[in-house]
Amino acid sequence: MRRKGIMTKGAGCTGPYSHAVDAGDFVFLSGQTPIDPATGEVVEGGITEQTRQSFSNLFNVLEEAGLTPDDVQQVKVYLTDMENFEAMNAVYAEMFAKPYPARVTIGVTGLCGGALIEIEMLAKR
Repeated sequence: MRRKGIMTKGAGCTGPYSHAVDAGDFVFLSGQTPIDPATGEVVEGGITEQTRQSFSNLFNVLEEAGLTPDDVQQVKVYLTDMENFEAMNAVYAEMFAKPYPARVTIGVTGLCGGALIEIEMLAKR
């Protein structure tokens, strides 16, 4: 099966990758940092604003794939500072309905463009 890439103008892109890959029943969404698609820059503000922008980008990709946040099965969150966990978690709780997707949160030493967060998802049709 050939790879079927999904791209949208509603998400930033900083390299040679697809915003998502449609693999039939599953759609793999690439990690999104808090890049404002209109400016190509990381949004101003702290972890709350950056988390919201990352989700906005991802939800635009989901929409392009014909999916919604309810189709998300797993989320991986990468934080440059685990002290930001609680603030990220508060925004995360607003983004999904119960039962929440499975999730892992990983502390990393750095992200592209000085972003504080990157989020990736796996969705199922």
